[in-house]
Amino acid sequence: MNETTAGRGPGALFDRPLFVLEMANNHMGDLAHGIEVVRAFAQVCRPFPFRFAFKLQYRDLDTFIHPSMQGRDDVKYIKRFNETRLTRTQFDALVAEIRANGFLCMSTPFDEASVGLIEDQQLDAIKIASCSMGDWPLLERVAGTALPLVVSTAGSSVEEIDRLVSFLSHRQKDFAILHCVGEYPTPEANMHLSQIDFLRRRYPGVRVGFSTHEDPDNTVNVGLALAKGARIFEKHVGLPTDRYPLNAYSADPDQVRKWLEAARQALLLCGEGEQRLPVNPTERASLRSLQRGVFARRPIAAGQTIGSEDVYFAFPPEDGQFSASDWSKYATFTAGTDIPADAAIAPANALRQDVRAKVWEIVQRVRAQLQGSHVVVPGRVVLEVSHHYGLERFEEFGLTMLTVVNRSYCKKLLMLFPGQRHPEQYHLKKEETFHVLHGQLTLQLDGVERTCMPGDVVTIEPGTRHAFHSAGGAIIEELSSTHLANDSFYTDEAINANRNRKTLLSYWMD
Repeated sequence: MNETTAGRGPGALFDRPLFVLEMANNHMGDLAHGIEVVRAFAQVCRPFPFRFAFKLQYRDLDTFIHPSMQGRDDVKYIKRFNETRLTRTQFDALVAEIRANGFLCMSTPFDEASVGLIEDQQLDAIKIASCSMGDWPLLERVAGTALPLVVSTAGSSVEEIDRLVSFLSHRQKDFAILHCVGEYPTPEANMHLSQIDFLRRRYPGVRVGFSTHEDPDNTVNVGLALAKGARIFEKHVGLPTDRYPLNAYSADPDQVRKWLEAARQALLLCGEGEQRLPVNPTERASLRSLQRGVFARRPIAAGQTIGSEDVYFAFPPEDGQFSASDWSKYATFTAGTDIPADAAIAPANALRQDVRAKVWEIVQRVRAQLQGSHVVVPGRVVLEVSHHYGLERFEEFGLTMLTVVNRSYCKKLLMLFPGQRHPEQYHLKKEETFHVLHGQLTLQLDGVERTCMPGDVVTIEPGTRHAFHSAGGAIIEELSSTHLANDSFYTDEAINANRNRKTLLSYWMD
């Protein structure tokens, strides 16, 4: 272990799973026993690939306890605190032993004077107990230090945690928050480990951990917490002797060893979760052998564009051929040689072109044009990319269209990028009205050209041939009778023959 965070910069404490062993008062006010606790757990922790810290608790008892309550043995915690009191010299010796055994050293201060002691000892981090999460004088003092913070949240409302996270974030503190249940020991029914999910969703970017007070024999919870994204873990520990028995929620060395083994196994099983793993070639090849291959339904001539009606999909695939996963609306296939019926479509006889990147570029431009024009569209509206002569000529001839409503009435938004043209077409049934919302539009009606500016409204009767273009880009609101799929006819028969002139996108706004 032999760790220190000194000089390693923000986040050094949290750059791998951190396990905090909470000694609290389990040194029992006996320095020799406290040293034995540290040494016993050093042997336990040494084989594990985690970061470890021992944590103490500091109270300036002469000022922390009210003068009228000093020396009271009938008040549980006052008696416990006084019985386990250590001097500054003894705490210094305990800190030295913690560091000599390779642990980071943390402490929980319960008053401002104790924060000063932490600074004097140059400890590695400060822990804020759940009971102090709303102690603003203490938090102000702690926020003034240069040390990273770990804060437990037991018994806190959402509003209280919101205030804490805001307070520390605005002060640019390096901190983590812990899901914690303040019952000692905590019944299983009250663990609520899914609170880890809640905290991670509500405070994205904030590190989240788990402070545990369950039965020390429990090794399930740490794995579940790790799987939910916790990377900081805190547990009360102690070394039982005839003189110093352990309480019901503190773990002995053997229990901590089993706890850490469970955590290591969970971390192994969870694996990488921050990014998608690289494709495993062996796995990929195995799965591809189970996919359907693409086969020619009929003879296909060299140079022919291969459409869905020209192929079928069947198992087993031949080595190296295109599979069903290669066939999508973003892919175009062109025969490189004559392909006989039932032959496999493969790179040896066909060229595949993937236009996904081009479509994504168009989506980005549509978003930018809408944002720049301040035109707001409903969520989940379908985006239609019209590429009359193919995507390779989209910059010259093309249109993007958003269908907002299509009932007995229809509303669409037609969008032209700068320099784009929409080729001449007509409708036999549909009557439509163009309302220019943004940009300048040049509109041709039966060959007669006119210029339309924002606010202009033009009605186009059925049978009227119309084409339009825009030098600087435009957005047009089209209001019409119902749009029918087979009611658009282009003057250029090459467009009518192009069966793949549209790409429809449903989730382009996400």
